[in-house]
Amino acid sequence: MRHLFILLFFGFSISISAQEKEIKQSISVFFDGLQTADTLKIQSVCHKEMKLQSIMEKNAVGTLSFETNGEFYKSIAGIPKNLKIEERILSYKIQIDGSMANVWTPYEFYIDGKLSHIGTNSFTLLLENNIWKIVHIIDTRRKK
Repeated sequence: MRHLFILLFFGFSISISAQEKEIKQSISVFFDGLQTADTLKIQSVCHKEMKLQSIMEKNAVGTLSFETNGEFYKSIAGIPKNLKIEERILSYKIQIDGSMANVWTPYEFYIDGKLSHIGTNSFTLLLENNIWKIVHIIDTRRKK
């Protein structure tokens, strides 16, 4: 009985680890697409009903803004080719419950190598057809 419990525990741990790797991969594809202004790449890991929100922080006061999928993809496609953007993810905190996952990622955002702002992303993902799809993103943004 004890051996069965140990075997089940390790099997469960390996399954969670594999799911976390797949979730990180979806987020990585999202940011690769963001940095190269490749909206098709971004859409490959985003649910068609994805919701986007941002909390802009100034003087410890937050203001909530909303962006539609169409507005988001249009803004990404409109990034000038000579502008280099990079979002550096500092860490991942992943929680999984069945086909839903939440990922908390503090970040630093750079434009042409200069720090623009910092914040945290909160992603909600859905496991759909064996692909972790982003269904909601809310982030904070503030100057350092």
